[in-house]
Amino acid sequence: MTKRAESKYKINRRLGVNLWGRAKSPVAKREYGPGQHGQRRKQKPTDFGVQLMAKQKLKGYYGNIGEKQFRKYYQEAVRRKGDTSENLIELLERRLDAVVYRLKLAVTPFAARQFVNHGHITVNGKRVNIPSYLVRDNDVIEVKEKSKQLVAVLDAAQSGEREVPEYLEIDHRQMKGRFLRAPKLSDVPYPVQMEPNLVIEFYSR
Repeated sequence: MTKRAESKYKINRRLGVNLWGRAKSPVAKREYGPGQHGQRRKQKPTDFGVQLMAKQKLKGYYGNIGEKQFRKYYQEAVRRKGDTSENLIELLERRLDAVVYRLKLAVTPFAARQFVNHGHITVNGKRVNIPSYLVRDNDVIEVKEKSKQLVAVLDAAQSGEREVPEYLEIDHRQMKGRFLRAPKLSDVPYPVQMEPNLVIEFYSR
């Protein structure tokens, strides 16, 4: 098991939040962190600690994105016009694996990344197996014909854990969706509070 795949079982407890809002989250049973020192009383975090936690939450939510790649998203967000925090969220939400997760074609961001990696997704009719591929407005995302009856896809589509946000549209009978527009932070249905402004502060120190 890779380090990234293994981390999804501990990240909720490490951060102390139910990051994806799932009933199976270990936080529901053990609110303290993992490991032998997990139950120690928490000290009040410093400003740096608060910013670091905000970064870890955002990175973790999107399938534990690597630091090098996440920093590139920050740099691109700074380069673009407009609010840097909103730009960062838009870039993350345009990731193909994030869109697949939002369309309820996968149960978790980790499953969405694997689904894309294995070549089950097409964008505008062409197979794309790069999870970090940035989807554009009005791009059509569809599950390949041979993959539409996979149990994992059907289970995700029927899940009542979350709804498809308004900046996307999906036909689960055809397993075909569309990225309508760039979302704002207020449009994104995070189960926990995300603070991209603190992430920006972290990197601009």
